[in-house]
Amino acid sequence: MMRVSVPERGLETLFGTNDESLRFVEDTFKVRVKSQGQELLIEGEEKSAALAGQVFEQLTQMMKDGYAVGSADVRLAAQLLSRDGEARVRDYLLKSAVRGGKKVVVPRSLNQRLYLEQIQQNDMVFGIGPAGTGKTYLAMAQAVAYLTAKQVSRIILARPAVEAGEKLGFLPGDLQQKVDPYLRPLYDALYDLIDYEKVERLFERNQIEIAPIAFMRGRTLSDAFVIIDEAQNTTTEQMKMVLTRIGLGSKVVVTGDITQIDLPPGRISGLVEAISVLSGTEGVAFCYFDERDVVRHRLVQSIIKAYERWGSDKPAGR
Repeated sequence: MMRVSVPERGLETLFGTNDESLRFVEDTFKVRVKSQGQELLIEGEEKSAALAGQVFEQLTQMMKDGYAVGSADVRLAAQLLSRDGEARVRDYLLKSAVRGGKKVVVPRSLNQRLYLEQIQQNDMVFGIGPAGTGKTYLAMAQAVAYLTAKQVSRIILARPAVEAGEKLGFLPGDLQQKVDPYLRPLYDALYDLIDYEKVERLFERNQIEIAPIAFMRGRTLSDAFVIIDEAQNTTTEQMKMVLTRIGLGSKVVVTGDITQIDLPPGRISGLVEAISVLSGTEGVAFCYFDERDVVRHRLVQSIIKAYERWGSDKPAGR
């Protein structure tokens, strides 16, 4: 048995909502954790108990030093120490942090850290996985960091307006007003990272551009950080077109969830095809996320798992 002392109110933080973080640690290391006053009692195989203890000890020390530990940090620490018993969680977080405008963005899982590393090391990165795993937000934070450091001169954000298609003419307003609803998630992430007034100035200087993928045809995107979001809804032609727009000094991040394709029946997803076509291509990296990387409400993980189970149990042809 191992004992770990935690600060006042530390139990609630380390255990998480409905003890979800505690359950994650127990499942990861196959141990049992109980609270006794301001102490945690960890029962299990000696090595596993020691590693689980390290999770709580390291996070407890960070809390004492003023770090605002959250449930995502507990899961990250457990993942990290399960792979490397000598890992230092504090060093990991500080090394991985990205200053995206007014925020310091920290990856909350091993895959999220790998994703940021791949973006820094490669000219083109595909982030593929379910909703809520931080694919777009982390890419946006990295783009803002690159723009701030003058490593690129502009940010270009693009999305397919799939649901609109040929129906754009029936929506009210001019063309920009018609496509804005499909681009709103990109605006939301941008305003979360940069003050509104500064974003507006960057738009005025054309240092940030948000547009449907169709607007990219015929252009060369040089010295830019390009994010292609919701790429599972691109067609083969759109994907090839936008990827071949890339010019010198640019980085490209393509994000998508291949389980949520909204293309008409019979149309092949440009993202699905690109995974096969570009696999093994030098300078192109792929990062795959799963439910363990979800940073939204805890129910999102459960929903993703439930749909995966339902899909795997469904009879063929149903």
